[in-house]
Amino acid sequence: MTTRDDIFGCPVTMTAAGDMNAWNKTQLAFLAHAAVTPDHLGTTIASDPGFALPLICKGLFSLLLGRRELTDVAVEAERQARLLHNQTSVTRREMEFLEALADWNRGSPKSAGDRLDRLVLEHPQDALAMKLVQAIRFVLGDAIGMRSSIESVIPHLTSQDKAYGYALGCHAFTLEETGEYALAERIGREGVVHSPDDAWGLHAVAHVYDMTNDTKAGLDWLTNRTEAWAHCNNFRYHVWWHMALMHLNRGEVDAVFALYDQQIRKDQTDDYRDISNAASLLSRLELDGLNVGNRWDELANLSEGRTQDGCLAFADLHYILSLIGGDRKLAVTNLLTRMRKDAAAEANEIDRIMKHPGLSVAQGLEAFGEGNYTRAFQHMAGARDAMQTIGGSHAQRDVFERLTIEAALRGGYLDAAERFLQARTDKRAGKLDRFAALRFDELARCRGEQFDAQMIPAE
Repeated sequence: MTTRDDIFGCPVTMTAAGDMNAWNKTQLAFLAHAAVTPDHLGTTIASDPGFALPLICKGLFSLLLGRRELTDVAVEAERQARLLHNQTSVTRREMEFLEALADWNRGSPKSAGDRLDRLVLEHPQDALAMKLVQAIRFVLGDAIGMRSSIESVIPHLTSQDKAYGYALGCHAFTLEETGEYALAERIGREGVVHSPDDAWGLHAVAHVYDMTNDTKAGLDWLTNRTEAWAHCNNFRYHVWWHMALMHLNRGEVDAVFALYDQQIRKDQTDDYRDISNAASLLSRLELDGLNVGNRWDELANLSEGRTQDGCLAFADLHYILSLIGGDRKLAVTNLLTRMRKDAAAEANEIDRIMKHPGLSVAQGLEAFGEGNYTRAFQHMAGARDAMQTIGGSHAQRDVFERLTIEAALRGGYLDAAERFLQARTDKRAGKLDRFAALRFDELARCRGEQFDAQMIPAE
């Protein structure tokens, strides 16, 4: 075994036969959310069975997918990598990657993120660690940690570095999630110039337009750049989802349904991220009083097979949305039973998030589906301040904020509905989107007051 430097100047322990080109392609593909990432990873592993780092990445990538059956893959990857590390001398960096995988396998993704973050501080050129930190902290809803991490990297990169554009894309997203919208837009646009295939950075700019209610700029931005995410794995469905949200905010319902059928659910996968795109969009449509036909059925069919996963509260909550939409009462009961069991165990970080806010929100969703808006509001409002911890973005979690506000209105909690609507608007740069305008109108009607209809965005 020898130590060789990868495309980012990071030393790795591999044989002379190891395919460094495939390893470099793996890392670049991971940065770009490319569909070919597992192909390059497989080629790397096959070229050098003694090279442990790609095995470790296989484990970490598996955990990011949030599927119960893949936890076994991650445990086996850790076992194999540890055997290899015990048989040969490796760099401390490689050992830290292994321990990060072990942390998450023990139920502590936060410890895994912290460990990799320390590597980033020591080696800001380490694009693999950089992107993994962003991914793990995103799952934890830690926008501040994401921003702190990437801002430790940016000063050490130049426009000549291979990771530069991708780092800017990560920075743009963290700026948006922490409320610095103008800077996020500028940095995101600059990042895409340097790395045109960086769908993450491109979608960070789309987030800005969502949060500032600038749907025209958002649609212009995405419509003219569809090739920028055509190469992606299932992340491409998520970018189409952003476009659908913009059309929905404009009241362009036909465009929303077309995107749902032709792009967002073109491939009916049971990946939790794909189901979350679909379920949250159908929920938004129904909250606007629209008939979504039988679209819930396929989501419910898939979610029935996921009731025992328990990998991420974020995933479970979208499975519940799907099961409620598809009227699968027994499956909802089964999922809630498992969530209660996990919450009672509190064995690890994931269980604690499952307990609060996960279980409270799940119970609120069940009550909402049953038309018990008082109970729905009480459960969901009680969990509202902790919702960041389920992970995802402001845009993704917004479906639960909308349902909480709707439960408040339907349950007669008008003062709370007003507070939540105002807080939501404040977070969105003070810009009133279609959802908020219509609910402020409903609030005024319930109080016998007048509402300025000109505040509602035009179709």
